[in-house]
Amino acid sequence: MSDYERIARVIRYLEAHHGEQPDLAQLAAQAGLSVYHFHRLFSVWAGVTPKDFLRCLTLAHVKQRLREGESVLGAALAAGFSGPSRLHDLCVKFEAASPGEVKSSGRGWQLEFGFASSPFGECILAEGPRGICYLAFGESGRRREAEARLAEAWPAAVRKRNDAAAVRVVDRVFRPARGDGHEQPLRAMVSGSAFQVRVWRALLQVPVGSLVSYGGLATAIGQPAAARAVGAAVAANRLAYLIPCHRVIRETGVVGEYRWGQLRKRALIAWESVPRT
Repeated sequence: MSDYERIARVIRYLEAHHGEQPDLAQLAAQAGLSVYHFHRLFSVWAGVTPKDFLRCLTLAHVKQRLREGESVLGAALAAGFSGPSRLHDLCVKFEAASPGEVKSSGRGWQLEFGFASSPFGECILAEGPRGICYLAFGESGRRREAEARLAEAWPAAVRKRNDAAAVRVVDRVFRPARGDGHEQPLRAMVSGSAFQVRVWRALLQVPVGSLVSYGGLATAIGQPAAARAVGAAVAANRLAYLIPCHRVIRETGVVGEYRWGQLRKRALIAWESVPRT
């Protein structure tokens, strides 16, 4: 079981049992670890102790009861946890593919791809001549499916596997920026319609720890009546986390669906909503 799978199990347990204020031993049992090892793993993963994380969820529950009755983590994160930041200023140089590049589907390109661990499970990442062009979360033991989806995204490209390179890039994606001005921005390229690119650019403006509704995103691109089309563009995102489609929720405050799993979406929002030093 990966670290993400252990933490996801604990988050699921907290959703069901937050009112009981489970102690550290109960949470450790859900993760299948000793109290010591669970406390250490959770603190590294979330940046706060399990006790502090539970305190956040308790406060969120109070806010949630004033709203719609959505599940604790979902409604709380939708309603209240927009202030704290992970102090992670992810700098991404984002470019759109030209019409010719979109049409060619990567013909003449060599994509270097590989698998790497992240705080949210295994990732598959691919880089082309213009930067990162694919990043997706996967599930343990299903690498062939993940590679098949990469091939569907860039069917005409030649693919060369390099796990070591993927590990280096994924590490940069998920760790806090150094802030010393010495790191070059990550380069990323997307292939999509002009409308999709506008939506994805707007998503990059949603701050870490904040959330936006589909309607709010539609308004941000100057098309307030296009919430459904915005939803379709969000779902078509091929750069997990880099383009933060996990920060989009429904108008009612419900967390909603996510291409890589609703539980992973909740975990991403939770991870971004706790302060880090």
